[in-house]
Amino acid sequence: MASKQPTRDVITLKGSAAIVSEFLCYSVNSILFQRGVYPADEFGRVKKYGMTLLMCQQERVKAFIDTITQQIATWLETGTLQRVVMVIASMSTKEVLERWNFNIENDNEVIEKGVTREKSDKDIMTEIQAIMRQIAASVTFLPNIEEACTFDLLAYTSVDSEVPAEWAESDARLIHNPQVVKLRSIDTMVHQVEAMVAYKFTEEL
Repeated sequence: MASKQPTRDVITLKGSAAIVSEFLCYSVNSILFQRGVYPADEFGRVKKYGMTLLMCQQERVKAFIDTITQQIATWLETGTLQRVVMVIASMSTKEVLERWNFNIENDNEVIEKGVTREKSDKDIMTEIQAIMRQIAASVTFLPNIEEACTFDLLAYTSVDSEVPAEWAESDARLIHNPQVVKLRSIDTMVHQVEAMVAYKFTEEL
């Protein structure tokens, strides 16, 4: 009797772009909840990746994130997206308190020649679960945010990429002498995403 072999799923460029852009959408919503950018009662529970995640229910926020997610998928398909950064800043002073970085490496052979890769959906989901758990645990090591905040999403793309008219140029919104915590990574075999968070650190008196 033949032994059972683990299944490998074909990963196309379009499929990988959909996986990564969706992952970023859920990550942004999880960060918004965990960092208290919006009140907890404005989030709804959803089942995804074999976990219970929270999604902001504010229509304005949902529309903003959905629009960006769609554009991210387009850039991922063309191999022009290098990094997505979620910035959390003080609403009153505009000072940046946290930068959540998602650095992206592209498999150029897939993009330029249309080849496919193989990796099981289960393995990809396990990697995503690990990052989602780290985001949920971020409250244990990040400083408390005790002021009203806002957030923004920055996309770093190749110079020759097409940028929609509604996107505006922005500075890097950096933090002076930040503390940095490296998170897990995910790899679809087409796109590899390395996650980390940089935050403003103030020593307690």
